[in-house]
Amino acid sequence: MTKGLCILGSTGSIGQNCLRVVQSLPGRFRIVSLSAGKNLDVLVEQILEFSPQVVSVGECQLIEPLRERLRLREHRAPLKVVAEISGQVEAATLPEVDFVVSASHGTTGLVATYEAVRAGKQLGLANKETLVVAGELVMQAARERALEVLPIDSEHCAVHQCLRSGRRQEVRRLILTGSGGPFLTTSRKKFDSITPEEALKHPVWKMGGRITVDSATLMNKGLETAPDMRFPIQYALTYPDRVTVNGRPLGLDLAALGRLTFRKPDTRRFPCLELGRAALEKGGAMPCVLNAADEVAVESFLTRRLPFGDIPRVIERVMRRMPETELRSLDDVLKCDREARQLARELIPRTS
Repeated sequence: MTKGLCILGSTGSIGQNCLRVVQSLPGRFRIVSLSAGKNLDVLVEQILEFSPQVVSVGECQLIEPLRERLRLREHRAPLKVVAEISGQVEAATLPEVDFVVSASHGTTGLVATYEAVRAGKQLGLANKETLVVAGELVMQAARERALEVLPIDSEHCAVHQCLRSGRRQEVRRLILTGSGGPFLTTSRKKFDSITPEEALKHPVWKMGGRITVDSATLMNKGLETAPDMRFPIQYALTYPDRVTVNGRPLGLDLAALGRLTFRKPDTRRFPCLELGRAALEKGGAMPCVLNAADEVAVESFLTRRLPFGDIPRVIERVMRRMPETELRSLDDVLKCDREARQLARELIPRTS
């Protein structure tokens, strides 16, 4: 029996990798629905290739342009096109959907992800912001429905597999590693002169703008994400089985890797690490505030309205000013997210 998939964020790097995994495992999956933002060029090709029943786009005004492009490509298969948050929710909660891949950028897919879990859909989570912002709500909904949230993220996937192989009481601590980004050895005095072009040149991976900058500030280790997605995608989609591709297991070539060098994190150079820890320790609204402030600060840096070195300063100031409250509903989460973003926007002119 094939597994019906919904992919939230299908035109992003994770979504596209997910579809490649589906292609590499014929007969196991069918694409029921796709959700994307504004990248109609990629979305059209995905529709032609996978023939989903429902497609959601980021804005209502994109519906007709998408339909026109499909008409020009002579796409005649039945297709319902919806939009915005309500469209995402519809795509993720269709009866034919068994498994939802949550790979939307930032908090874009939060509501749809939460509603998918409430509808009893198995969840593969690539979007770390969902758990950072509303982890207690999402995990409680999953527990109530006896669902396991599967990580589509390299570090989290590795941790999941390790914990699956023994008793959790045997684990003393978990150590997460990272490349250190492009500014691992750059003097802090030069941080304010770093350009967006320099920050987007990650030494190992090609990723989206926010994730790449988060890798440069090491905020990604405060939120925790990782970019090499084929392995964790396949692990989540085929869980609890372990399958091979074309008869070969996906594995690690240590000889090709060569050498690994480890060093302690420099929290003075990269204060976002400590901000992430502080948000985790405080709990409640603080992780949501951290994520919202980071998104606004990174966007401002990429549009040259904020120096690179001021990104953590903005985040810290927002965290200090926002109240430490509990988030008891999704409405609380969305309200906190809006208020933190607004405060960050107000603080940025003063910071820079």
